[in-house]
Amino acid sequence: MREILEGIHCWSRLSQPHGYDFNGYFLTLPSGNLVIDPVEPEDGDLKRLVSEGVSEILLTNRNHSRAANRIREATKAKTLIHAEDARHARSQGCEIDGELTPGSRVGPLHVLPAPGKSPGEVVLYWRERRLAFIGDLVIGNPPGRCSLLPDEKMDDPARLRASVKTLLELELDCLIMGDGVSITQNAKPVLQDLVSGFTA
Repeated sequence: MREILEGIHCWSRLSQPHGYDFNGYFLTLPSGNLVIDPVEPEDGDLKRLVSEGVSEILLTNRNHSRAANRIREATKAKTLIHAEDARHARSQGCEIDGELTPGSRVGPLHVLPAPGKSPGEVVLYWRERRLAFIGDLVIGNPPGRCSLLPDEKMDDPARLRASVKTLLELELDCLIMGDGVSITQNAKPVLQDLVSGFTA
């Protein structure tokens, strides 16, 4: 586990078929530590999560349940996901305890809707720090750039592109990627470059 920004720690697993990392995040916060989109942790990382405590596990979309059950069992944290993605996550065996409701907050994170890949995809936006955890909305591949998953991986490609455009309305310096390499400074021009290539 490595600290990528103050209080934000990342651990990763290489996805061989994709050729880039899937990432999980651990946020140490006075209001209660959070885990976002956990991938399978190394034993040392899991011990750290248990030792420091986790209050909630936040899933940005239905495909990011990954290691949520293991961390939930070890830490007694509650797992939250948007209601529209909960059924699919449960069908994959994920234990869900509550909802991530757009317009609400979890600690410092504002829950924003970002449908397209799935109906319940969300962005977790930390306004004060000008950063966003963006799940699968965009991916950090190649490093230092943003790209989209193939259209066949999306429920609604046009809706996803519209969701990406809404990111440009945010005060944003950092894009924290669920997949690929995060952009921890000057993220907005990179995002604008991606959007400028949209044909619709």
